[in-house]
Amino acid sequence: MTTSPTQTLDGVLGGLMRRYSERVPDVQNVINAMLDAGIIQSPDEIENDHIAFRTMGVPNLGIASFEKIFLHYGYEKRDEFNFTGKKLTAYWYSPPESQYPRIFASELRVHELSEEAQQIIHRYTDTVTSDPVDSLDLDDANAVDQFLHQPLWQTPTLADYQTLLAESEYAAWVIYNRYYLNHFTISVHNLKPGYNTIDEFVAFLETSGFKLNSAGGTIKVSPDGDLRQASTVAQMIDADFAGGDIFRIAGSYVEFAERRVLPPFRDLPADQITRQHRREGFETGNADKIFESTFTTQTGR
Repeated sequence: MTTSPTQTLDGVLGGLMRRYSERVPDVQNVINAMLDAGIIQSPDEIENDHIAFRTMGVPNLGIASFEKIFLHYGYEKRDEFNFTGKKLTAYWYSPPESQYPRIFASELRVHELSEEAQQIIHRYTDTVTSDPVDSLDLDDANAVDQFLHQPLWQTPTLADYQTLLAESEYAAWVIYNRYYLNHFTISVHNLKPGYNTIDEFVAFLETSGFKLNSAGGTIKVSPDGDLRQASTVAQMIDADFAGGDIFRIAGSYVEFAERRVLPPFRDLPADQITRQHRREGFETGNADKIFESTFTTQTGR
């Protein structure tokens, strides 16, 4: 029996979310708090606005390799974003059907780092001598799920990790975590009244004791005011490094987004508003600060 691309996509996303939820306690903690407060009756009611991945811009890897997976399932590549200070390039991808999350994929411009950092990164990534996605059966959800959770290079030494951390916290995150799901995003605008704006939902999170990313303000707002985002601070995990060292590093986090109804549609009755009526895409300024959810300036607060 052949499976459709969307059935395969269901399997891939299910695997990603399962492992991410196991590794990031805040996922279940946020969901439990929402259940306890009666905001939702079931986790299935949560709309996942987008999921995000981080990659290394080196031969055979990076966005050029990674995006092949989701393009295969019908995702379409959209706008490019440039994060000058962090030396990152990113794109977002719109899903094949509206029930699926958008994807935000970023890539470190390794060639812009110091010579020392480049050497460290290539020492690990040069062992990948061909594009691993090319030999992957993209119609096999289990194979893709395993690929997204397997190490593509050797576990780094703590010394290499810390050298990268001092120059690029993004580089350090990727050298250890690889393609691990960086975050998923709860669409707050589809929650019940009283919680369906980012301001109300952030107030609920703070009352519930969650630690939120304060970079650029707790709520990050696009210049047009119609995309509003917030995120938890990444939870620290005990990471095993080569040689037996154990060190606490930033894992993943949870994001929250409010996409406001676009001006031409603001008179529509609430029950007629769908995804196409809301602010689409992403915003460099917002995303730039969301990245810092895994940075020591936030995790060390």
